[in-house]
Formats: sequence, structure tokens, C-alpha cells
Amino acid sequence: MDRKKASDFPPQVLELFDGYVHGRLDRREFLDRAARYAVGGVTAAAFLEMLSPNFALAQQVKPDDSRIKTQRIDFDSPRGSGKMRGYLAAPANTGKAPGVVVIHENRGLNPYIEDVARRLATAGYVAFAPDALAPVGGYPGDETRAREMFGKLDQAKTVEDIMAAYPTLKARSECNGKIGAVGFCMGGLYTNVMATRIPELLAAVPYYGPPPTNLGDAAKIKSPMLVQLAENDNYVNSKWPAWEEALKANKVNYAMRMYPGTQHGFHNDTTPRYDEPAAKLSWQRTMDFFELHLRG
Repeated sequence: MDRKKASDFPPQVLELFDGYVHGRLDRREFLDRAARYAVGGVTAAAFLEMLSPNFALAQQVKPDDSRIKTQRIDFDSPRGSGKMRGYLAAPANTGKAPGVVVIHENRGLNPYIEDVARRLATAGYVAFAPDALAPVGGYPGDETRAREMFGKLDQAKTVEDIMAAYPTLKARSECNGKIGAVGFCMGGLYTNVMATRIPELLAAVPYYGPPPTNLGDAAKIKSPMLVQLAENDNYVNSKWPAWEEALKANKVNYAMRMYPGTQHGFHNDTTPRYDEPAAKLSWQRTMDFFELHLRG
């Protein structure tokens, strides 16, 4: 099957899909609005199906790769939901290595995020990806159900659940205590939040994530930041100028990289919004950033 690209869709449909993915539109609203752009026998429902993730397209590192070891672990979130679960991927050797918390989008710990954790493990990091949906049964294997489940979470507890991944990773025998974070979409938001909440964090890489609600929390950031943004991402990018102003005002060590022509979600290689050149360049920058701050 040919991989669809963002350029195969009307830009208005991509914007509507972004609203659907992030809960600003429900399924019916998406279908009703997208129908006006349906031509050549392609229906609004077909747009939705084609834009949804296909995890078979994009497994870069197999779970049984001999270079790594993986496991699912339970961990405590005393200020959040109490008990949580996550996915740990580490180098197969027995030595200690730096750690990276990997924070998923608003659909839970899906196969794409697990693969990102494995990619980090093959690069020599202990990667830990918490599943925010653990309190309601965990990622269900269906993206639509996952979005619905995410809307039922206590968001204040979810923040604490994600933050609890940091001490969990730090306590692992495989980890040497030097820890960074990378997150995508909602995970980008929580990566920003983690930078404000955990001064010991050594590197933060939010991908197309909005800033914390309280921009003044930038004053609490000690870690360097690499902010990765898509060019065509109206919701997130509208919030960037104020966040950048707060980062500058508080002398945060940050860099922002915006990728021309890309859509929100350009790193996620399971959807048509994936942009291979931008994904590869941004990931190389992420790896260089972690190399500098977690190994330097």
C-alpha cells in the first residue's frame, strides 16, 4: 500500500483533522465539515480513515531486537492515580546509561511511542514511556477509543502520573541518574511542564507541544530546551511567541527549530502527516542534544 502524504489532502481537511485529534471537533463534526472537500469519489469517512495511524507502516526497531531489552513495569504515582504502568527499553548490556522519559500524545502508550523508546535504547539510553491511560485500563489498541478514554481522565492527576515517571526512571539500576525528556503533542506540553517541575532534569525536547498554562513557571526551568515545531500548526504556534518571551525573560537556555512545510505530528511515521526529511533532521538534532547534555 502506498503511503499517503500530507500533500495528498486539502489543507482544510488537515486542519479539521487536527481539531478532531485534539478533541476540538467530534467525529460527526469532522465528517460534516470535511464533506465539502470530498471530491473524486473520496468521502469524508475515507479522509478520516486515510489520516488515521497505520502502525504496520512504521516499526523501526523490533521489540525482540538483540541490541535492547524491554519490559512493562508498574510504578507508584502517590500524588496522582496511585498506581501506573509504563514501557521500559534499555541497552542490552548491563552497564548504566543516561535516561530519557518519553511522553506520548493524547492517545496513550501506542506502538509508535513504544518504538520511539526502542530507538532511544538502540542509541544507548534507558527510555521509559509512561501510559497516562493506565488508570482507565491502559492503551486500548484503538486510537478512537484511546482519545475518548483520555477525555475521561482527571487531568490534574494525569500531570502527576507523568511527572512520577522521572523518579521511577532515576531509581532504575540501569540508569546513571542523568535524565532528559522528549514528548510529542500532548507529550510536548508535559515535557514543558516537567522542565518547570523537576529542576534536576538535564534536557527537555518538546515536539509541537503548547506551553504550561502559567507562563510564569518558565522561571523554574533549569534544563536546556530544544523546542521542535511544525510550520503548519496554528493552535500550538499561536502560543509560541508568549512562551518564547517567558523563556527569554527568565534566561532559559533554549533553541527553537521550525520545519518548513510540515504539519503537526510530522515525526509520527504512522500517519500521512509524517514528513520523513523533517522527522530525520529533528531526531538527529534530538540525539545531538541528548549527547551534549546527558553524556557531555
